[in-house]
Amino acid sequence: MGEKQRVLVVGAGPAGMIAAVAAAAAGAAVTVIDKNEKPGLKLRITGKGRCNITNACDTVEELLANIPTNPRFLYSAFSKFLPKDTIAFFEGAGVPLKTERGRRVFPASDSAHDVADALVRVCKKKGVRFLTERVICVIITDGEVRGVQTQSGDILPADAVVIATGGKSYPKTGSTGDGYTLAEQAGHTIVPPTPSLVSLICHEACCADLMGLSLRNTALQVLDSKTGKTVFSDFGELLFTHFGVSGPMALSASAHLRPMEPMRYTLLLDLKPALPPDKLDARILRDFAANQSKTFPNALHALLPKSLVPVIVKRSGIPPALPVAQITGKQRLALGSLLKAFPLTVKGFRPIEEAIVTSGGVCVRELDPKSMQSKLCAGLYFAGEVLDADAYTGGFNLQIAWSTGHLAGVSAGNAPTGHNALSGHNAPTGHRAP
Repeated sequence: MGEKQRVLVVGAGPAGMIAAVAAAAAGAAVTVIDKNEKPGLKLRITGKGRCNITNACDTVEELLANIPTNPRFLYSAFSKFLPKDTIAFFEGAGVPLKTERGRRVFPASDSAHDVADALVRVCKKKGVRFLTERVICVIITDGEVRGVQTQSGDILPADAVVIATGGKSYPKTGSTGDGYTLAEQAGHTIVPPTPSLVSLICHEACCADLMGLSLRNTALQVLDSKTGKTVFSDFGELLFTHFGVSGPMALSASAHLRPMEPMRYTLLLDLKPALPPDKLDARILRDFAANQSKTFPNALHALLPKSLVPVIVKRSGIPPALPVAQITGKQRLALGSLLKAFPLTVKGFRPIEEAIVTSGGVCVRELDPKSMQSKLCAGLYFAGEVLDADAYTGGFNLQIAWSTGHLAGVSAGNAPTGHNALSGHNAPTGHRAP
């Protein structure tokens, strides 16, 4: 081994590559191992290919306010690597950035490939080696990590191993939950993975009738029937699908629906957010006055998208054959109320494979928050989505990856040298060496 610390990073995603950069900067000899030939596959499709790399908030407290799962565990990681550090890193790596609504930071090119390529470029500049292999076990002796074994049977010795394999979302990019298996080999508890930032399955059949309809300027309120409280509200875009709803607002709302229980949460859509109830009623009165001789559905086409008209007519309870002139004031006001609070009941999440991020993962109580090192195995570190820590949309999940990856890399690169590593390739092949 010589005097240089040898660090193996399992996973070439955002957390893994930033950990590799940090460990190499600390003077370690670093190898990144990933089963994909191209590093950063999932990162390259993040944000529909645009990659919201972080959120330009200023303080640790602002970051923690956007982390629903185990926020305090991340305090040290965020303190040592804030969004301003992420921004400085990528701008220093030749990626111009821009800040959009909600302080979301993107590459100026709107290309996630630029972000991933910059990470690879900096890694190689720091002397990091990339190896295309699948790690099947971590080798541990006397409570210390000794290296890893790959699927091809090779044993790679190490002083430190950083596991940054991601969660279980988007498995085609390599996020298949391998890190959970490796963590369990070391005795770690895995909090059952569940989807987050994912589309919602709704009870109402009308969603299928509205499939493909995108509402671009809609207000959303989510009510918890158990507590009677509003758990989320937003304004923006919603997309109807054959199973329920998707789009930015639905994905954001999903992170707040915890615990998920069928029929517990109700989505209330304000289809006319620019009009307060009195002005909406006045608008409906004008439309009815201009269509006195028509039936109820035919008086709504100026007010609503075409595909939404039959759904609203059915949900309103007003007979579709009723002439506009015969609609009562009570019926008209009820119609206005429906347009201001169109209800949909959530049955559940879409599968975890479709989620943007995974909630759940390696139990953080078993890790040292000041280093990301395992409390159960010296020299073993975890970073990124494999952890039981996830955030709302807006760049916060990637900031978790940058901050925890940086801390794990610094810690692994600065760990005591040489005492953990295997002496050669005659090492034991089990996950716990005798």
